[in-house]
Amino acid sequence: MEILRYPNPFLRKKAKAVKKIDEKIRKLIKNMIETMHAAPGVGLAAPQIGESIRLFVVDTGEGPFAVINPKIKSKSKIMQTFEEGCLCLPGIVGPVSRPSKITVEGLDRLGKKITIEADRYLATILQHEIDHLDGIVFIDKVKDKTQIREVSKKFEEENKELL
Repeated sequence: MEILRYPNPFLRKKAKAVKKIDEKIRKLIKNMIETMHAAPGVGLAAPQIGESIRLFVVDTGEGPFAVINPKIKSKSKIMQTFEEGCLCLPGIVGPVSRPSKITVEGLDRLGKKITIEADRYLATILQHEIDHLDGIVFIDKVKDKTQIREVSKKFEEENKELL
């Protein structure tokens, strides 16, 4: 699958809820996971591949999973800042402050309700992907735009868990 590149206007659209979880959605999830791994990345939202639906996939090394129609149910007041990157902006990183702990509810690939309590790195990834579903790109959240910078491909590969 092709990953859209910023500033493609499609990335600014708010995605619609998935109404039915069927074989087409499960196949899309499988293809998104393959695309995310090939990129390589740790998260990929459906709008990034031109699908305006509320669905994303994540793999932080514990095995891939999908979240359909995610909603943030709670977030901590304690903030954390991580340097983020994005498959839509390859080679670009910048510091983003987000709540350090969140609880997300949604559906898995079988339509079963799931609740994810996440902190630190996973909390950042989930918020980043949910932003994509709302038409938000991480550079929108970088307070000091002078801190957005380019990194080499080699640096990205060696430090992908940090980006």
